[in-house]
Amino acid sequence: MKKGKFALLLHAHLPYVRHPEHEDFLEEDWFYEAIAETYLPLLRIFERLADEGAPVRLTMSITPTLGAMMEDPLLQDRAARHLERSVALAESEVRRTGDNAATNALARFYLDRFRTVRDDYESRGRRLIPGFRRLQDAGFLEIITCAATHGFLPLMADYPEAIRAQIMVARDYHRKLFGRNPSGIWLPECAYFPGIEKYLREADLKWFVIDAHGLMFGRPQPRFAIYAPCYTPEGPAAFARDRDSSRQVWSQEEGYPGDPAYRDFYRDIGYDLPLDYLRPFLGKDGQRKFTGLKYHRITGRTSEKELYHRPWAEGAADAHAADFLSNRIRQFEPLCAEMPVDPLILSPYDAELFGHWWFEGPEFLDKFLRKAAYDQQVFELTTPTQYLAENEILQVVQPCASSWGNKGYWEVWLEQSNAWIYPHLHEAARRMIETARALARTRTAWREETVQQMGRELLLAQSSDWAFLMRTGTAKDYAARRTKDHLLRFNRLYETLVRGRPDKDFLVACRERDNIFPDLEWRYYI
Repeated sequence: MKKGKFALLLHAHLPYVRHPEHEDFLEEDWFYEAIAETYLPLLRIFERLADEGAPVRLTMSITPTLGAMMEDPLLQDRAARHLERSVALAESEVRRTGDNAATNALARFYLDRFRTVRDDYESRGRRLIPGFRRLQDAGFLEIITCAATHGFLPLMADYPEAIRAQIMVARDYHRKLFGRNPSGIWLPECAYFPGIEKYLREADLKWFVIDAHGLMFGRPQPRFAIYAPCYTPEGPAAFARDRDSSRQVWSQEEGYPGDPAYRDFYRDIGYDLPLDYLRPFLGKDGQRKFTGLKYHRITGRTSEKELYHRPWAEGAADAHAADFLSNRIRQFEPLCAEMPVDPLILSPYDAELFGHWWFEGPEFLDKFLRKAAYDQQVFELTTPTQYLAENEILQVVQPCASSWGNKGYWEVWLEQSNAWIYPHLHEAARRMIETARALARTRTAWREETVQQMGRELLLAQSSDWAFLMRTGTAKDYAARRTKDHLLRFNRLYETLVRGRPDKDFLVACRERDNIFPDLEWRYYI
């Protein structure tokens, strides 16, 4: 009987949100919250497992935009300030709730937690990338890349140079952060179209992830369904997402995070308590926002919530980890008995689910990884790169166009709320290609710096996050403004080249604001 291979993949991504022109900026909190609730907790769990020598291997994408934010000194300082405010608020809550034993116990729990996170962040010099890199170098964690700014690649198909730049710039920046080229790539939104392999191969990327139907509707049909990767005719291997394991965690109806023992994400004291009390712990604008102090469990869909009980939540996380393990064993047993090759199940998740949206998610992962490593013999934890090294002979299949969005195609990122952006993005891509080709013939220092900044603005405008936020209605005004601002800056820079007159002050201002990819190679657009 073959032994199953389970590949857990965490997709760690946030859009590039950095606003040096404001002392406090609400959307920057996405990053600070993720540091406190997801990235640091996961990093600590992984480090403990690695230090113990646990037979665990897993994969994590750290997208270039997230990596750049983690390495940015301004955002590092602001994250530290955010953690100090959280500690101060928790200290205030301990005093305020002194006459209520149950709530006071929760306030003390949060105070201990915030202090631990703050101290851990400071002890690392406010840098998380070196910790993940050490796990990579130790062989515990495979770190892969994504497109440079998480651009929705199929909608750039008319401008292949733009696709090439998204992938090659990502490859270069990944190498700068982690000291080696990535072996795999998380295609943004799992969005695939035939032909993208050409650019993956140029970047020496060996594999990518698609949704299940992308492989199942391929030609010819895969012999082993989604339980073994397939090489594409161009070379890179396609790994398909397993929906059974995904549904247990993601599903709103049957997923683990909806258990009533778990903490309610939406019930936060930032919206419950008087604004005058909260104001000293908020930004200068004083507007209400999530604080991370949440005293209630999910309970139900009404506004009446019961207090969060930490031991119950920890017990639920342990039970759900055991249930997830038993379901994987039941899934693997017939596959191991029937398949002539090692069956593989790939389970990818957004990393921010664990800790941010699902507060107990890191504990669930820790318990599952330990149970999988020590409490069963049916499958072992692996990475896609390791699987390819151990299974060199695979079927060749041409996958079909697909994504993991609603209805499995492009609907989420191209519909009435966001379709207006694409004519502008396409025209900017055309201008970028035209300008890069012209610069290759006649180069001057200011023109080269201008084209390099144009590349940054175009890449940032192409982020799939903006179209997604417009579609969902979450921060839609901010998403629209970001798209417009990057395109306006791009076009103004382009006009300086057309006129042949540099605007050095404007170029410097753009570079200070949008300073991602300092070594961006504009020749990828040729």
